[in-house]
Amino acid sequence: MTSSNLTAAVGVDDIRAAASRIHPFIHRTPLISNRSISETAGFEVRLKCENLQRAGSFKIRGAMNALLQLTDEQRKRGVVAFSSGNHAQGVALASKLLGVRATIVMPEGSVASKVAATKAYGAEVVMSGVTAATRDTVAREIADRTGASVVPPFDDERIITGQGTVGLEIIEEWPDVENIIVPLGGGGLLAGIAVAAGAKKVFGVEPRAGNDGEQSFRSGRIVTIEPPKTIADGARTLAIGQRNFAIIRERVRDVVSVDDDTLLDAVKFAMYRTKLVIEPTGALGIAAVLSRTLKLSGPTAIVISGGNLDFSLLCK
Repeated sequence: MTSSNLTAAVGVDDIRAAASRIHPFIHRTPLISNRSISETAGFEVRLKCENLQRAGSFKIRGAMNALLQLTDEQRKRGVVAFSSGNHAQGVALASKLLGVRATIVMPEGSVASKVAATKAYGAEVVMSGVTAATRDTVAREIADRTGASVVPPFDDERIITGQGTVGLEIIEEWPDVENIIVPLGGGGLLAGIAVAAGAKKVFGVEPRAGNDGEQSFRSGRIVTIEPPKTIADGARTLAIGQRNFAIIRERVRDVVSVDDDTLLDAVKFAMYRTKLVIEPTGALGIAAVLSRTLKLSGPTAIVISGGNLDFSLLCK
């Protein structure tokens, strides 16, 4: 499939359909203003709080959208997913709500609280010998053996359209928004919001140690990296998805990165000023604004993608 075909495969009508489909199962999260962040930035900033979403992140949107489109026979065979944490929890909770058996492949060394939450939602977690580089392969081997349907974390139209509902909600609530800043891992959230945003300016932010998306955006081709060492565990992807990249190249204004020290400072500042629990990946946009990595003006929405924080980070 060509890049233009990949881009055309997801449209705003698909995102509207996803919004109607998943509406009974998710929260419409608040878009809140914060004076401290706005004054520091020099322009109005509002935070789209997906850290207050069910399962603690935006991921349940795409997961639920994918599961709701399975046939009855596919649901009987169950689903399998691979994730370091938030997609795992999203699929696990969506599966529990729909009565579907879920197996989640998570790398050894995943954040303990995210593993525990995934198990608490009733999913079977497979970790032994799994790394970030092999989790995809292990999941697909399980699917081949059991007949379960794979629910990918980002490179899938159902996932992209589900995540894009975040963008619809921002624009519906704040039509005058000019910029939308989005954390970037595999690209499902950024691609979906970029489609939903239409003419609005959309920006992606990654951790510098895992800036495969930034490199890809600059070079015009997908760049694959080694498993990155970063506190932003939700953005430890090795490469951006093909479908996602096709959309991001065409619709996103820029992709930037911030280092972990800057990111941790932003997490602490944001939590202190907003009284919200925000994980490092969720604070990438705040870090880019406060550090002036993104030099913007005008009304700006920052997507807080999740709040599943490893609280030991706050001691660093």
